[in-house]
Amino acid sequence: MIDIGLSKMALIGAVALIVIGPEKLPRVARTVGTLLGKAQRYVADVKSEVNRSMELDELKKMKDTVENAARDVEQSIQTSASEFEKDWAQATAMPGAEVPDASAVVPAYKHPGKNWRLKKGATPQWYKARSGVRTKALSGAARVARYRPQKFH
Repeated sequence: MIDIGLSKMALIGAVALIVIGPEKLPRVARTVGTLLGKAQRYVADVKSEVNRSMELDELKKMKDTVENAARDVEQSIQTSASEFEKDWAQATAMPGAEVPDASAVVPAYKHPGKNWRLKKGATPQWYKARSGVRTKALSGAARVARYRPQKFH
């Protein structure tokens, strides 16, 4: 950066006072101050943007290494699982029988045969009616109208 000491600042102030004049000097000093503030904010924004981009690059590298490690683990698990399935098929096979392929060991899908819309454990309506269980909700106005005592004329 620029090395400006107290003596150089005093010299610049004296020259500015002579060149600009005492009437315009405060306005020029305010303008220079605001411009310097804007420049400092701009430099700080650029620094923070560069730091964010560097952190983003580091995070991307870290993500790639974690994904590669997960892929390696998944491949090792798959190879060990296929070896286990082959060993299991050989161990459980009848003597003299042909060992089936590992993909043929998986049974076919069988539908459970359930009707999910049918409520099998629901209480019957006739029981609810006999025991006085409310099956329908009434609004506040309907409840007032239903249970209001009748006026006798």
